[in-house]
Order: sequence, then C-alpha cells, then structure tokens
Amino acid sequence: MTENVSLGMPQLPAPSYPADVHARLEADAEEIISRYPDSRSALLPMLHLVQSEEGHVTRTGMRFCADLLGLTTAEVTAVATFYTMYRRRPSGDYQVGVCTNTLCAVMGGDAIFEELKEHLGVGNDETTADGKVTLEHIECNAACDFAPVVMVNWEFFDNQTPESATRLVDDLIAGRPVSPTRGAPLCTFKETARILAGFPDEREGAVEASGGAGPASLVGLRLAKGEAPHTRIVHPRGEAASEEGE
Repeated sequence: MTENVSLGMPQLPAPSYPADVHARLEADAEEIISRYPDSRSALLPMLHLVQSEEGHVTRTGMRFCADLLGLTTAEVTAVATFYTMYRRRPSGDYQVGVCTNTLCAVMGGDAIFEELKEHLGVGNDETTADGKVTLEHIECNAACDFAPVVMVNWEFFDNQTPESATRLVDDLIAGRPVSPTRGAPLCTFKETARILAGFPDEREGAVEASGGAGPASLVGLRLAKGEAPHTRIVHPRGEAASEEGE
C-alpha cells in the first residue's frame, strides 16, 4: 500500500517592500552598485543593506537584491546562506558571539558560552524573549592574544571570564552603557549592518576609535625590524636550546 505523501503548496513569491522603504533602499543600493565595475559584485554589501532594514536577511530582501542586480533569487540565496554574517531569522539588537575555537575554548571560551546559555535561557543562535540579545558561538576572531574573546555586533570584548561576560549581557539588556575593549563604540546590529554595507559611521568619535593587535602578534614584526632582542630558540623535539648564531 502506497504511503500518502503531501508535497504541500509551492512557496509564493516574496512580498515587496512598502513603496517608501523600497525607494529609500533603492537609492542606497544604487550608490553601492556604482562602486563596482560589475554590478553583481555589489551583492555582499547589498545583503548587509537589507539586513540593516529588518535585522536579518528576509525573502523580501533577497528578492530586492536579485531584482536590482539581475540575479535569480536562487543565486542570492546561495550567497546569503553561505556566510554566517547574514542572519536568516529575526535576531536581537546585540549579536553576542563567544569564540569557541581552539585557543579561546581552552582559555575559557567554552565555559563562557555555557554560562551565558544558562544565564540567558537560550541556546546557540537563539534570542532572548525581550529581543535584546542573540547568543551564538563563533569561529576564530583573529584575536588570540586576548583570549577568551567575546564579540558584540563584531566589536571586541577581550580577556573575558564567565563573570565579566554575564555582566556584559546584563548591561546590554538593561540599556546601560557598554564600551568595547578596543575599536568603535557599540551600536545596534541594524546600525552595524548599515556600516558594513559601506555607509559612513557618522557617530562622533567612532571613526577615530581604533584597536590593535596584542604584543604577541607583533613580536615577529619587531624582530624583523630589529626592534626587539632575539630570544632563545628551543628545538621542536625538546633538545637543548640554542642561542642566536649557534
């Protein structure tokens, strides 16, 4: 006896943006497209643009990108689903990412992530009921000197502990001022998405704010410039260390 299988109705085309929203986004999109000799190269920043509108990349946003760039929605979807920086469902005002790659993990990243899941009552890639915080574990932030690292809307919060990370998310939820360890002042995820689309950050002092690599990252450069003394070298097989020149 053949099992009855329902294939369901085909998905309807995505709705359009309201006319005023479409006109505003189209003007921004044309500015983005004008930066590239090939219009399809504008897809990545345009996905950030539509993400800045609703806080995630919707079917409407992908249709908007496809229409303006002469692509199929399948082509746009393939890109939007490949990169984790594009959210595919509603997310919080603050994207809190805990690095759980090797170094951060062994330095305490795993413990931070578990503590925040318990404290916030959410799992990976889930958002608190108030819509303030989305928690996720993320791959290497290239900030190993400061491990373990937590990022909020891609700004660095270095040398974290479970206790400091808990205070951080509590401050975000309560609306208290929060300052990254280095880099630009914090803004909402939608505002961050617009900046990533290539539009200027017009907040006072935001552009001047900056951060740098940690000392360990710069040792090789300083050695090459002769700015730091050479250190003893230990043979990888544990044989006796040799001094420079031996």
